[in-house]
Amino acid sequence: MAMARIVRPVFIPQRLLSLLMCKRLFAVLLPALLWGTAQSLSAQSLLKRLDSVLTRNYHKVNYDTAYIARPQSKWAVVARVNISGMAVESKGIDNGQYFKSRIDAKSKATVSLGVSYQGILLSLSFNPAQLAGKYHDYELNMNCYRRNFGFDIIYHDAKNFKGRYDEDGGVHIDLPDDKLKVKTLNLNAYYAFNNRRFSYPAAFSQSYIQRRSAGSFLLAASAMSQRATLDWKPEQKLNTFNIGLGAGYGYNYVPHEGWLLHLSLLPTFIVYSNSSITIGADHFKQHYHFPEFIATGRASVVRLWRNKYVGLSMVYNFTNIGDKDELAVYNAKWRLRGFFGLRI
Repeated sequence: MAMARIVRPVFIPQRLLSLLMCKRLFAVLLPALLWGTAQSLSAQSLLKRLDSVLTRNYHKVNYDTAYIARPQSKWAVVARVNISGMAVESKGIDNGQYFKSRIDAKSKATVSLGVSYQGILLSLSFNPAQLAGKYHDYELNMNCYRRNFGFDIIYHDAKNFKGRYDEDGGVHIDLPDDKLKVKTLNLNAYYAFNNRRFSYPAAFSQSYIQRRSAGSFLLAASAMSQRATLDWKPEQKLNTFNIGLGAGYGYNYVPHEGWLLHLSLLPTFIVYSNSSITIGADHFKQHYHFPEFIATGRASVVRLWRNKYVGLSMVYNFTNIGDKDELAVYNAKWRLRGFFGLRI
């Protein structure tokens, strides 16, 4: 008969057990700590390299210093107030009757506060009316202004429209503000030939200072895409995409030290057009009619003193497509901006 073995429990002293647990914990935490430190040093190294590149670019003098200068301070706190609006007008002939209509989107106002470092601005904006639930449209603005080139990208998703439809035969219809939905994407870009003496950023981002008056011929490119849906009987849809190329001129006028007045116009003629209209089950291709164009106008007034600046700027986009003897559509998009900056 086999004898059963009695297994006695092995007791590990509490101090030894704590030591073993600490070693295991240390073995787990040490690699994590080393990895975190390496990542932190790598991020710091990357930020230092990025800052070095930005600083080198900021202080690079490849312009005429008698006309253009960089602000001495690389940091600035900027407050902005933006007001924007949109209008769509159409003219044409429907069933032998000449008609015209105009609809206007409800104006939008936003307030923003941001920090600028070496000409790069990061800001946070909000719409008081949207926060209060009184405004439901959406708009995104992206701006890049450099001495030699720059661009504006504007996306607008609008539903708050009011308008009117009129026919020569005496038909007048007020369009309710919940019947039309329009999504619009605008892009306009420029290249300044005289960028050694003429500075777009001096007028719009204040990352440069215009010391003396100067102008420049500008090469321009524009694009617009739009989708509009009218909830009517029958439902109507408009889809359009256009690309334009052209040239313009801009001028920075410095009447006195610390003042700057800017005005520019960039007309572009449409070189590619793809537009169509759907009314119920019927689909119509909109034919190109010369001259179709996209024009961008900009204006700005800036006042600088010591480490402060204040100003007002405007960007206006206008698009003309189609033929009023069939159907012509005119789009207008504008933005007015007031700003105040404190360089630190």
